[in-house]
Amino acid sequence: MLSDMHSTITKRVAALTLLTAVAFGSAACSSSTNTNEPGTPAAQATTEAPKPVDLTGEWKQTNSNSPDSFQTATITGDTIEVYWVATDTKSLYWAGTVGAPADASQSFTWDSANDTSKTESAIMASGDATKTFTYENGELSYEVTALGTTMTVRLERA
Repeated sequence: MLSDMHSTITKRVAALTLLTAVAFGSAACSSSTNTNEPGTPAAQATTEAPKPVDLTGEWKQTNSNSPDSFQTATITGDTIEVYWVATDTKSLYWAGTVGAPADASQSFTWDSANDTSKTESAIMASGDATKTFTYENGELSYEVTALGTTMTVRLERA
């Protein structure tokens, strides 16, 4: 009888050992999966969503023909002001709206509406009702026509 009891205890210990090994083995296998694979909840939780482009700040023309004569822009909130800058002078060229998208687009265009309350008395200002601005690769660009010549002005953050 003692040997039957010993055999039963041995079987139970062996079964418990096997169950423990299977449980730890399953836990080890599941913890070794790659949680950084795209589409997994862990990867989605740690991947930060791209943020909308913030255009706020000072911008300076990069394609001027002269280091002493260029355009600058100041963007504050939803407004933009563009100036002609020359030696000892600064003249308003454009005052209007900014329309950056709320999504994380890295290139886009918007039609800026002229704030004529600012530009109507500025002698060097554009008389256009709207002006199309483009943002791409960290650069703002738009067309300027002066004295019958049209050129694309390119600005980068100053």
